[in-house]
Amino acid sequence: MSTTERLYYQDSRLLEFDARVIGLSELDDGQIAVTLDRTAFYPTGGGQPGDTGMLGDARVIDCIDAEDEGVLHVIQGPAPEMGDSVHGKIDWLRRLDHLQQHTGQHILSAAFVQLFDAPTLSFRVLEHECEIDVELVGPTDERIEQAVDRANQVIWESRPISIRLVTPEEAATLPLRKEPARSGDLRLIEIGDFDLTPCGGTHASSTGEVGVITVRTWERAKGLTRIHFMAGVRALADYRKANQTAREVGELFSAGRDDSPALVARLVEENKKLKRRVGELEQIACRVEADELLHDHAPTVSHEAADGIRIVAKVFDDRDAESLKQLALALIAHPNTVAILGSREEDTGRLVFARSSDAAGDMNTLMREACSVIDGRGGGKPDMAQGGGKKVEKLAEAIESASKRLRNLRGISPS
Repeated sequence: MSTTERLYYQDSRLLEFDARVIGLSELDDGQIAVTLDRTAFYPTGGGQPGDTGMLGDARVIDCIDAEDEGVLHVIQGPAPEMGDSVHGKIDWLRRLDHLQQHTGQHILSAAFVQLFDAPTLSFRVLEHECEIDVELVGPTDERIEQAVDRANQVIWESRPISIRLVTPEEAATLPLRKEPARSGDLRLIEIGDFDLTPCGGTHASSTGEVGVITVRTWERAKGLTRIHFMAGVRALADYRKANQTAREVGELFSAGRDDSPALVARLVEENKKLKRRVGELEQIACRVEADELLHDHAPTVSHEAADGIRIVAKVFDDRDAESLKQLALALIAHPNTVAILGSREEDTGRLVFARSSDAAGDMNTLMREACSVIDGRGGGKPDMAQGGGKKVEKLAEAIESASKRLRNLRGISPS
């Protein structure tokens, strides 16, 4: 039997209590843990985080369920002595939040079972939202919202929630929503004419205290349906944040909140058209630029072989990978041409190597060697390869090395 009487089992609204210190221990990280003869602090377990609060003058930052050894209260501050009487006080807003999320999970899980025979296999209270993994066949927005509607109906009916302590024999005769995870006597949470399930967590005294349940998103995960939901104060905070975002978007269009989706959709479509037009203009500009580069005989730009093969090597600033590729394509549209191009874009060096069909050289091999210089990765085909790396300061070195290697392979001398 546990050495700590767990007061939260009978009263989830008990926030202050007096107890006696029956154990002191030091954890692996050097923090002090206090064991009491009785506690209202809920320890982390069952997907629900533990309570925080005060124990005398010390701050309780965590509670650990040591099972038969009792509840360990991890503290920061002055530690009590063995046998001391201490006063505990629980952080109410944290308790209320967890109480709402946990009770909300019971209600939502029961709704999925009743509507779709879809049991919940796991539950987690995270920092900003909660998750349940449900065995729901053929999940859709409509089916999930149907379960949410059913859960909220039960909440707004403010049904009573009670605690029942039963023996294993008694539990075997009851319509429990899920099988108990432990042996021995069981603590059951009963929601009036709706749900009965074994649980050791903190819960509301009526469904109305949960306020509301909302589902943010859902996804398929490991063969199950993972549902991200919120209840109570979290749902209200999330609504305020979402509402503020929607209003700010509306203001950008000088329109109302509810008009924003249509206006954003129109803007996205216009942006797609503009991108296509910009792409077309980019190709035209690159053809003009390619002609200029091919006629530029500056030694850092263009080299020509006796047989007419021309190598264009250049490093640009703030040119994205697509623009670099378009320029390379424009260059190799000319016969006997090789493009060795690079771009410094923020903290990344980008490379594009390409050759016309009648020019020699393995661009893939050259690219791998160049990427090793700038601490990056890249590759492609013998006629075109792309890559990038972190050492932007060595980009010019990589370009020059690739150009020199290509000239040596072909016996090309600078013009």
